[in-house]
Amino acid sequence: MRYADRMQHIRASEIRELLKLTEQPDVISFAGGLPAPDLFPTQQFADIFHDVLAHEGESYLQYGTTAGHNPLRASIATRLGKTSGVLVESENILITNGSQQGLDFAGKLFLNKGSVLLCESPTYLAAINAFKAYEPRFVPVPTDREGMIPDFLEEIIRNEPDIRLAYIIPEFQNPTGKSWSEARRRRIMEIFSRTEIPILEDNPYGELRFEGKTPPSLMSLDHKGQVIGLGTFSKILCPGLRVGWITASEELISRFDLIKQGADLHTSHLPQACIQRYLETCDLDAHIASLRTVYASRRDAMIQALDRHFPEGLTVDPPSGGLFLWAALPEGTSARRLLERCLDLKVAFVPGGAFFPEGGHENTMRLNFSNMPEPRIDEGIRRMRQACLSL
Repeated sequence: MRYADRMQHIRASEIRELLKLTEQPDVISFAGGLPAPDLFPTQQFADIFHDVLAHEGESYLQYGTTAGHNPLRASIATRLGKTSGVLVESENILITNGSQQGLDFAGKLFLNKGSVLLCESPTYLAAINAFKAYEPRFVPVPTDREGMIPDFLEEIIRNEPDIRLAYIIPEFQNPTGKSWSEARRRRIMEIFSRTEIPILEDNPYGELRFEGKTPPSLMSLDHKGQVIGLGTFSKILCPGLRVGWITASEELISRFDLIKQGADLHTSHLPQACIQRYLETCDLDAHIASLRTVYASRRDAMIQALDRHFPEGLTVDPPSGGLFLWAALPEGTSARRLLERCLDLKVAFVPGGAFFPEGGHENTMRLNFSNMPEPRIDEGIRRMRQACLSL
């Protein structure tokens, strides 16, 4: 059997493979970007699904439009204005099967074999895997605590003639948890505005801020229609319904619509209708507030556990929101080897090297704090220290 050449570039995600192991109930997992299941609005959705099926089932068990359930698109547009300062209409929204589908669609729309994709380094592993199918050349832009470094970005833009897409996560970046400063966002946007490079702004975590003021999104600073936004209900509501969205100019939305027609016709109609009913009848802001409270407490518990069990030799960069904490072991220490020992002790995390398109940085690791209650966080970090001592 002969496969397409692109298959040689597609590899299993380290995170997805780890999640197979962490399904075992005795494993303490800091691996996936999993929301806390105990906070899902399970009963509310049970009531909503029952009511929607009982009274409108014939409509929502039918095929839907490719762009998505229009009342939900309108609600997303309104919410973006409130949470991100992005002023759009429903025509600027296309519903996707999670924001992951938006990554694939952007790769299909913009990337040719060998064309340049700009990204942060490190960056989201599943985005790397999604884009690899289109065989681009990844060009990482060096970053610091505030985001992409402007001088490096300008130099890369001068020297790379075939940049087709820039992929960024300015708010609580996966994997590092960093949030770009407002000054840096404005400077980076000013540099991009002198080009025609489309910018894919991925923002699954922006509403999960524990402290400080939310800086403006790049899309809210965009005056040319350059920025394409990705959003999702996965982190602020629940991931199992697989409802995300693309925000873009009407011209770009029409192109994404064509791509989606060929991919899956439309996102499942019933979950869209039920999420819209949730937005109409429940208080999403109150739900997100409860997530922030719990996740902030779990972040603090993880930082305290790391201080307690790793008194020296570990560098930690505490995030002000999101789901992840980024840590670095001493130079020369392999996080992959540490993971092997940790799995023997029934604890898991993601080695950081996987998030660097150019490789290296094998002493880093990403720790998820949202999915485990505080006593299990402390126990998991204690086991990690035990594994570290055995290296």
